[in-house]
Amino acid sequence: MSAALKYTLGRIGLFVAVLAGLWLVDMNVFLKLMLALVFSAALSFFLLRGWRDEMAGEIAEAAERRRTEKERLRSALAGEDQTPTPDPPTQAPDSQR
Repeated sequence: MSAALKYTLGRIGLFVAVLAGLWLVDMNVFLKLMLALVFSAALSFFLLRGWRDEMAGEIAEAAERRRTEKERLRSALAGEDQTPTPDPPTQAPDSQR
């Protein structure tokens, strides 16, 4: 499972857990949702640090791969990345047919 998916599911799960805890309190539904959003964001900062760092690492690696591939393609289009290709074999002229 990708780190981004784990982190996203963790954030959603944390929000639902906080909202379930706040559901027992007698207050406006909109206020419950806003408080659950704020509290789950604060808790995820501490509780989901490992998954967030793992996700950031995967994103950084993907960005580096894209940057490297982009540079390789640009240099190939500019003609700077030409690898020497062997000359095609020359055929000896046929003797008189």
